[in-house]
Amino acid sequence: MATEALQLTPSQTVGPYYSIGMTWPDGSYVVPVGTPGGFWIRGRVYDGDGEPVPDAVVESWQADPEGRFHHPDDPRSTSVGDWRGFARAPTDAEGRFAIYTVKPGPVPGPDGTTQAPHLAVSVFARGLLNRVVTRLYFADEGELNAADPVLASVPDERRRTLLAQPAAEDGYRLDIRLQGEDETVFFAV
Repeated sequence: MATEALQLTPSQTVGPYYSIGMTWPDGSYVVPVGTPGGFWIRGRVYDGDGEPVPDAVVESWQADPEGRFHHPDDPRSTSVGDWRGFARAPTDAEGRFAIYTVKPGPVPGPDGTTQAPHLAVSVFARGLLNRVVTRLYFADEGELNAADPVLASVPDERRRTLLAQPAAEDGYRLDIRLQGEDETVFFAV
């Protein structure tokens, strides 16, 4: 009779199959192309050595333009046509991702505060045991960003890692750095 104790199975990283198994053809679209106010958020995901991550998945969740989440946990929620508020975009061979969306409205924050328009962003990639979670704020929302309690909790010199910059071509740009110099601010959730 064996007397050996069973050992824990080691944790596994998500691996390159993740971007294959989690995405779908219109996953990068929060709203259909042609939606009034629609634009692209583009960026690249980089690893700790500054190399592009070709097999990551960038997932976003956001409120609608009126600042409502279409979810049972938001008592202000209403169901509106093609709105899903969610996107899941794989990166390409150069680490590029793109999400087509509209700007969310401000949402209620803790203790009667208001949170600036933002997207909740998760990144899944090789080498990660769990997703990393961050936020994407819009650099052209200066007044609302200054009053946002979550953004205010981030040290001044690190806030820029969360600010998507207007891009001349068709929307905004924000690169995500998983480690190293200029690492994106990630939140414990």
